[in-house]
Amino acid sequence: MDYGTLSLALVVLVAVGWVGSAGIQRQVARVERRLASTERKLDLIMEQLGVSEAEADMPEVLAFLSKGQKIQAIKAYRARTGAGLKEAKEAVERLG
Repeated sequence: MDYGTLSLALVVLVAVGWVGSAGIQRQVARVERRLASTERKLDLIMEQLGVSEAEADMPEVLAFLSKGQKIQAIKAYRARTGAGLKEAKEAVERLG
């Protein structure tokens, strides 16, 4: 196999990998949008039912709040729950 053929094969492999990667990224983005939509719907249902998450069982978040460290409390809440920034901020504000 000469270098020209080898170079062409390498370019084709890179292109195939790039196209496959873009497809996976689109799938992940679609799943993330669906998850966010589902979370919004669940939040609305919980609000209508008057149900709240058990947020008081987060001593590290409450400890940061008691020290006036709101940003650290938000980070701790996100680490504990996997919540997004907006959701974590709202939850910490409810706790504080």
